[in-house]
Amino acid sequence: MIVTVTPNPSIDRTVTLAAPLTRGAVQRVSSVTTEPGGKGVNVARALTLAGVDAVAVLPASGSDPLVTALHDGAVPFRCVPSHEPVRTNLAITEPDGTTTKLNEPGAALDAAALDTLTRSVVASAGDAAWVVLSGSLPPGVPDGWYADVVSLLAGLPCRVAVDTSDAPLAALVTAFDRAAPDLIKPNAEELAAALGLSAQALEAAVAQGDPEPVVSAARQLVERGVGAVLATLGAAGAVLVDESGGWVAAPPPIVPRSTVGAGDASLAGYLRADVLGAVPAQRLQMAVAYGSAAAAMPGSALPSPDQIDLDAVRVNEFVAATTEVTP
Repeated sequence: MIVTVTPNPSIDRTVTLAAPLTRGAVQRVSSVTTEPGGKGVNVARALTLAGVDAVAVLPASGSDPLVTALHDGAVPFRCVPSHEPVRTNLAITEPDGTTTKLNEPGAALDAAALDTLTRSVVASAGDAAWVVLSGSLPPGVPDGWYADVVSLLAGLPCRVAVDTSDAPLAALVTAFDRAAPDLIKPNAEELAAALGLSAQALEAAVAQGDPEPVVSAARQLVERGVGAVLATLGAAGAVLVDESGGWVAAPPPIVPRSTVGAGDASLAGYLRADVLGAVPAQRLQMAVAYGSAAAAMPGSALPSPDQIDLDAVRVNEFVAATTEVTP
């Protein structure tokens, strides 16, 4: 069982444009899709499509459209009661795959609702192989909540993955002494922010085909107690670093249609490979295959196993360059 936790779930509405987005203009829409969303919900959706036992834990009322969508998609879930409607996020996708996201803040959780959510996560983790804590935190939830939950789960046999950004990520990093997760999944910008590095420098290195700065940054987090770092790099692929080494994966060529959910698909691919007993290089390979397949799909659609191409993903072990010294 893989438990995903989405404290700030959403209905994801994706508008696909027939031409590049022009501010202030009236534009034609090619298509509109609506899916149940939030990062943890997306991970659970992708795992369910692959036949992996997963359950999404989230706050929502029983009559919320998100709950109806999860029922319709046959995605197992557990709801913590909430009286406010789940937010709706809007993504605008251009013909070249460029995606602009407009995310609402989400429904506020008071102290009682947050305590109920925390208790539900811990109870659900008892028989889980992984607990995945994903996405932004809604109004009313302290930035350190993910760190607190990781600490609470430390005594259980499950492993913990975290995929978040901004203040919740910063709070987690400062709590690594008590709450270092088994896996984190940052993108280049989030990885730089976690270490106080220049995001521009990391992204420039990635664009030039040099993974060394990303591997080095990820290794710093592993040295601080994180089990593994899966750094997703968009069209440049991904990097995986754990205590045994580092690996770099190049994605297959695709025609991008939407980046919504691609990172979540990558995390689902990694977890799917892990529960199948894959070694690190194979986990990275499946992560990149899933992320690439998702980016080639419209809206926030997620791939099923027959839509991924593992053989098209090249994985190499990272070996740092050395300078030869002539005696």
